Amino acid sequence: MGALVLSAVALPLFLIVAIVIRSTGSPVLFSHTRIGLDRKPFRCYKFRSMVPDAEKRLQELLETCPATLQEWRTNHKIKNDPRVTPFGRFLRKSSLDELPQFWNVIKGDMSLVGPRPIVTDELERYGNKAHMYSSTKPGMTGLWQVLGRSNVTYSRRVSMDTLYVRQQSIGFDLWILVKTVAVVLRRAGAH
Repeated sequence: MGALVLSAVALPLFLIVAIVIRSTGSPVLFSHTRIGLDRKPFRCYKFRSMVPDAEKRLQELLETCPATLQEWRTNHKIKNDPRVTPFGRFLRKSSLDELPQFWNVIKGDMSLVGPRPIVTDELERYGNKAHMYSSTKPGMTGLWQVLGRSNVTYSRRVSMDTLYVRQQSIGFDLWILVKTVAVVLRRAGAH
């Protein structure tokens, strides 16, 4: 219900973002396979923030730049990613790129609050805590997003996801949702 209400409220914003992205000639949405509850794969949706051939460019970048390869191996992210479009940088800083995930919540693949959805390769980073990640639905927001986002190491992110699963409650989820609003408005930790 929360996802339905929030997506209805955000509908004008969805339309504006979609029009701006489409005006560049790029597809509006990007979907990527993520791991969900019980390790079930699902398509996670986002507004496109990168160039259309981003996967190909990533491989080229990792093959030609050792420092970028090391950053990717450490964080599974690139801080100053050259594949991100100018409007994509704004979308990421404002977290607007994640609005289409309301559809994932409505479909039942995700929750409003939970561990950050990950790709199959990232599951090994959870080690013996992988079962905890897959014991709950991933969320649009979670501890990682409200306590540092991209400024947090990956091992710390795993610890936060594990803590969330152990402490999961309606009160904890409400605290994370309220904190998310403040973090998004401050654009804290977003790259």
